[in-house]
Parts: sequence; structure tokens; C-alpha cells
Amino acid sequence: MFRKVFLAMCAFLFIPFSNAQWSENTSPTYRELIAYFQKLDLQHTEIELYAMGNSDYGLPIYVCIVNGAQDSLKTFEKARKQTTILINNAIHAGEPDGINACLIWLDMWIKNGKKTKDLPLIAIIPAYNVGGMFNRGGESRANQDGPIEYGFRGNAQNLDLNRDFIKMDAENTFTFVKIYQGLDPDVFVDTHVSNGADYQYTLTYIASLKERMAPSMRALAYDEMLPNLSAKLKSKGTDLFPYVELVKETPEDGIHAFNDLPRYAMGYAALFDAVSITVETHMLKPFPQRVKATHDLIAELVVWMGKNKKTIELARENARDFRQNQTVFSFQYEMTEKKDSIYFKGFEHSHPLSLVTGLPRLKYHQDKPFEKYIPYFQTYVAKDSIQIPEFIIVGGQSKQLIERLQHNGVELEYLRNDTLIEISGERLRNFKSATKPYEGHFYHSEISSDYEKKATHFKKGDVIIKLNQKHRNFLLSVLVSKAEDSYFRWNFFDSYLQQKEYFSPYVFEEKALEILNQKPWLKEELEILKAANATFRESSWEQLYFIYKNSELFEESYYLLPIFLK
Repeated sequence: MFRKVFLAMCAFLFIPFSNAQWSENTSPTYRELIAYFQKLDLQHTEIELYAMGNSDYGLPIYVCIVNGAQDSLKTFEKARKQTTILINNAIHAGEPDGINACLIWLDMWIKNGKKTKDLPLIAIIPAYNVGGMFNRGGESRANQDGPIEYGFRGNAQNLDLNRDFIKMDAENTFTFVKIYQGLDPDVFVDTHVSNGADYQYTLTYIASLKERMAPSMRALAYDEMLPNLSAKLKSKGTDLFPYVELVKETPEDGIHAFNDLPRYAMGYAALFDAVSITVETHMLKPFPQRVKATHDLIAELVVWMGKNKKTIELARENARDFRQNQTVFSFQYEMTEKKDSIYFKGFEHSHPLSLVTGLPRLKYHQDKPFEKYIPYFQTYVAKDSIQIPEFIIVGGQSKQLIERLQHNGVELEYLRNDTLIEISGERLRNFKSATKPYEGHFYHSEISSDYEKKATHFKKGDVIIKLNQKHRNFLLSVLVSKAEDSYFRWNFFDSYLQQKEYFSPYVFEEKALEILNQKPWLKEELEILKAANATFRESSWEQLYFIYKNSELFEESYYLLPIFLK
């Protein structure tokens, strides 16, 4: 089905492009790229290309399948049952190393006889950020050495797609989720080019935060996959090093493990217990060198997966069992002061006076390389947790939220009748909002709340979500309001944070006196506040509002989220 759609939609894309350029300082345009993948699809039965859905730019996002079943439904069914890798390219279209690397891998695989024995199912998104691919030039990444032209970080909505995997503002993200949930990959790779410090490495990686991983996946990634890749790449002359996330100004001050929150592509994949890594080549290395390093990592990863299919599948099965047996969901992971060390190949630095500003500036000296141990902070701890409920009920009016849950494959049921259930609702006490928009949202932080257990009326059409399902980890990550990338933090419930009813002071005066006479403790608290706070003491409105807020007249729905835990 997808293939026929693709051929009909993309007949206009037949644009010649020389594959000799994959190893040079050029990267294809979107039209050239899709034309080449279409050519591969037509010439090789082992390669399938499917249009999976729209991007915000109005053109589709594709997935290329190698070693599939030559039929869209059977191919995706095969992917869910067998060992599968998904490679995502150009989420930041100005970082096209993965595009060229995958083209080189495909050309070499064809040249070497298209061997499928011991090969996992390989899925490649040629270019995810379609709008960014069309916003093409050679100046937007001032720190990057090639290619001559490339795309732009933002998509057609000027969103950073690598911050959108929970809020799903972009149409691209809905298409990505369709691809991801359809394939259920065992390994996910997101290809990037780094920013930041200068050092000797061409190839760095981000792996999932150890503390957030299921034990079997942590062992698979850190004890087996990464050491194997490191050794194989070392034999080819390439060092594989953790992403250089600085603690202060330079690597010599220390680096720390990256916290792969669910908003990121790899953090999203990790929610579903995939081995998830981000490839970060170094911006100051020449483009062909970066492409080769990315290609070599992908090639070795494919080989490793082919040799370890049973190990990978067993690790994921154990991870799912682990999730189902968890009784506590932990979140808000923060880096600790525990300091390890790691052997690092860097460059010396100094702070000469800038010829531009006349002030001290940071300067790395590539003619003065060094090798030594530097501090490495890689231990995180969860600052909060919650007992995992049996089920969660979400108000049926939260249609955007429910749409996203369903798109992510969550199993849910609609209540058929109005009903009364003894259940815990979450009432916020306080939170902070960003003062400037971040990716189109005013992200909430520093959340405090209480759970109130009582008999609650639910209406026909509200949604009940049982937690004994395979997407349990995802559900808790988005529905527990204090979790790092919850729907609450991304403003899905902001309408519940605004008071709808008030009072006229001249009318409320007599009622306020009646309330104080009925509640002596409230009158005592009022007097204490008046004595302690001059502003409160001199404001009749503040005093009346204090009484109003602590009475039965105050609206029940204020700060009460439409998510209930049983």
C-alpha cells in the first residue's frame, strides 16, 4: 500500500545525482536524496521505500527498509517480530553526516552482493526534517567544516524536532511515531553533528542514562554493544568516545553523561526499551571524515546486531518483564557529585585577549594535543518517585492528549456510562513557568502537588488506561505530572490553572464574616497573616480572597488535573 502511494506521489523526483559524491564535501538535496532512494527501490527487490506520512513542509517522510518482506504489512510485521534497527537522519538538516553515511552503506552492500544472511531488518529514515532540508545554504552553522551546502536546524514551523517527541507539535512527529511504533525497533540510532568544545575525536556518542534503563538493556548497551563497537572501530583507526558535555568551560574541568529526556529522539526510543544512541561527529572535522566515521559505526553496529539477535531479543523481553514487575516509578533524575575519571584526547587551551572585544577569550591549540584523565560525572539519582497505580483515568475532554496516547500505541478504554470511583486526584500547590517560550511552550518546573483520594464522578467518554501493558513506562513518563517531560510540563493542562469564578467584595463582606464565625481556626490564621505581613494587612482584597479560597465557595476544579490514579 505505501509503495504505490510513494510511486504516485514522487514521480516528479527523478533527479540525477552522482553517488561518487557521497564521500566528498557535498550532501544531496531532499529531491536528489529521495530520487536516489526511489531508484534503489525500483532496482533491488531487497530494498523497499515507503511514504509513511506528511511533514509540516507538505511533502512526505519516507522509510527505507532493507531485508524486509517486499510487502508493507508483512515487512512491518516482520520488523516487530525480528531484530530491527531504525536509523534516523537529518532531524537537524544542517547535520547531514548520517544521510551520506547511509547512502555509502547501501551502495557498498549492493556492490558486495546484497547478502541478507545474518542481517537484521534495517530501517532508514533518509531525511526526517523535510522543511529543514529545503531551507538550504552554507552559512547557518558557523562552526561546522562542510559540506558546501546543507539544511537548517528548524523545521517548517521553526521547531527543533529533537525536542518534540512528547508534545508532538509537528506533523513530522506524528509520522515518526507511526514509523517507530510500526517497527518497534530493538536498536535506534539518531545521527548528528556536535557543537561545543574542541578535542581530537571525530566520533562521539550518547547512550541512554544508565539509571533510567531496565537492567537487561543497561547490560546489553554498556557491557556488550558499546565495548564491541569501540574495539571494532579502534581497529579501523577511529576512537569512539562519550559525548563531550561540559561541566564548566573546557573538558579539563570535567564532562558529564547526557540526560536523554523523553523529548529527544533517543530518549523517546528508550521509553520503549530499545538500545538507543545518538551519534555525534565533531563539527570541526572535515565532512568526509565525519561521514566515514558515522558509516563505520553504522556498519559495525549492523554486523554486531546480526551476530547477537537472540541476545538482543532476550534482553528486550527481560526488560518488558522488569517494567511489568516494577512497583515504583522513579523520575527527576539529577547528576550527583560522584566523580569518576576517563582517558581523554584533547587540546591545550589558553585565554589570550580577543582582537575583537579586547577581553579574554577561549582558544584551543590544535598544535598542542594531550592525552590524560579528566573528571567524568556519570552517576544520576532519581529525586522523586511514585507508587505505580493499577490504572489511570483521563478526562475525555483531553482530546489532544488522548490522540497522542493512541498514536503511540497505548491501549485504553472509554467509559460507557457515568460512574463513581474512589480514586486519587492530583491538586497542584505550586509551580514555575518559563518566562520565554521554549519550542512553542512555556515549560513548567518546580512542581509541588498533593494527591486527594475521594469518590469522584466520571462521565461517559472518560478514558481508563490500565498499566499492565507494554507501554507502561511511556504512560508513566507522560501522565505523572512531575516527570521530566510530562504532558503537564508541556502545557496540556494550562486551562486548569486559571480560576474561573470570583466575588465582589461589597457582596462578600457579610458572607466572609459568617465563614469566619463558622471556622475559628481560619480566623486565627487570618490574624497571624495580618500580623506577619504588612502588605496582606493593608489589603482588604487579599484578606477576603484568603477567606474565599479556604471556603466551600471556592471552585473545586482549580489546580485539579484531569488525571486520576487508582
